[in-house]
Amino acid sequence: MMRAFQYLPRALVPCILAVLALLVLAGGPARAGVPNERAEPAYAEEQTILQAEADSRSPEPGLASASSGRVHVDRHYLGQYGHTEGTVIVQRGGNTWREWRNGPIATMTGTLLVVVIVAIFFFYRLVGPARTDAPETGRRIQRFNGWERWVHWATAISFIVLAVTGLVIMFGKKLLIPLVGHDVFAFIAYVFKYLHNFIGPLFIVCSVLMFFTFLHRNFLRKIDWEWVKQGGGLVSHKHVRAGFFNAGEKAWFWLGVTLLGIVMSVTGLILDFIGFGQTRYVLQVANTLHIVGAMFYIAAAMGHSYIGTWGTPGAYHAMRHGTVDESWAKAHHAVWYEEVKAGVPPGTFDDRTPPDQPPGSPPNHPPGQAPNAGMPPRPAH
Repeated sequence: MMRAFQYLPRALVPCILAVLALLVLAGGPARAGVPNERAEPAYAEEQTILQAEADSRSPEPGLASASSGRVHVDRHYLGQYGHTEGTVIVQRGGNTWREWRNGPIATMTGTLLVVVIVAIFFFYRLVGPARTDAPETGRRIQRFNGWERWVHWATAISFIVLAVTGLVIMFGKKLLIPLVGHDVFAFIAYVFKYLHNFIGPLFIVCSVLMFFTFLHRNFLRKIDWEWVKQGGGLVSHKHVRAGFFNAGEKAWFWLGVTLLGIVMSVTGLILDFIGFGQTRYVLQVANTLHIVGAMFYIAAAMGHSYIGTWGTPGAYHAMRHGTVDESWAKAHHAVWYEEVKAGVPPGTFDDRTPPDQPPGSPPNHPPGQAPNAGMPPRPAH
C-alpha cells in the first residue's frame, strides 16, 4: 500500500489539474447547469401556492429563517428529515437556496479556481521555482519517516478524489451532458456521488491523523515572523532561514488542514448522514458552507501542490522518499539543518532570532566539527 501511495500522485497530478481547469473554466463563470435554474415554479399547483403566499399578510419565512418551509411542501420531498417537517409541502427557502447555489455561489467559486490556476501559471513563468544555489552533496538527510509519508498521501489522495467528484457534482451538468449525453452523465454522477459520500469520512479520519502527526512541528515561533516579513523569499529568491516547517507551511497546516478541514468535515457529515433530525434549513446552510469551504480548500491545495512540486524542486522527493540532500536542507530550512548537524531535536533552535551565528559570518567551530557542537543544546520547545 505504501508503494501505491508513493507512485500514484506523480501520474495523477497533471491529469487532475487539467480536469480541474476544464471543469471550472466550463462551469465557473456561468451558472451551475440545472434544469429550471431560476427556480421558477413548474406546476400550476405550486404557482397557486406562490400566489396565495404573495397575497398573504404573513408570508412564509424564507431561506434566512430557521423556520423556512415548516408548513410547506417540496415536490421533491423524499422523507422526513427533521421531526417538525412532517407537513412540509413546498419549501420556499429551498428555491432561494437553489437560486443562490446555481447563480452567485457557482459563479464566485468557479471564478476563484480559474483565477488561482491562472495566477500559479503566471507566477511560475515570471518568477520561477525556488532553486538551491549550491550543487547537491550526495549526502541525504531523513526528513519524513514512513508513517508521516503514508498519512500525507492517504489524506492527499482522498482529498483529490473528493475535489474531482465534488467539482463534477457542482459543474458537471454544464460540461459533461453536451459531451457525453444524459445517460452517460447519469452513470458518472451516480458513481461520483457515492465515491464522494464514502470517501468523505475516510478523509476526515486521515485529516485527524495528519493533524496529530504534524502538530508538534507546526507551533508558531519567533523565527516564523522573519520569514513572513521577507515573504519567504518567493519573489526575491532569497533563502530565508526556517525551521523544519516554514511559516507558509504552518499557515497551510492551521488555515487549510485544520480550519477548512473542520468546516468541510462538519458540513460534510451533516449532508452525508441525514437521519439525525436535520431540517432542510440546516442542510441548505451546510451545503452552502460546504461549497464555499471546498473552493477555498481546493484553491489553497493547488498553491500547496505547486510549492511542493514545481515551485520548490526537491520538496516532492522529500515527501515521496523521505530524504533530502544536505544542500536542499541548508538552503530552504537552514535552522532545521543546523539542528540535524548538532544532533538536537527539531525546534530546539527555532527561537534564535537573530541566530547565534548569522549567515556569512566566519564559523566559530573547529574545521570538521558540526555547528554548535561545543555548546550545550537548548531544550526543545
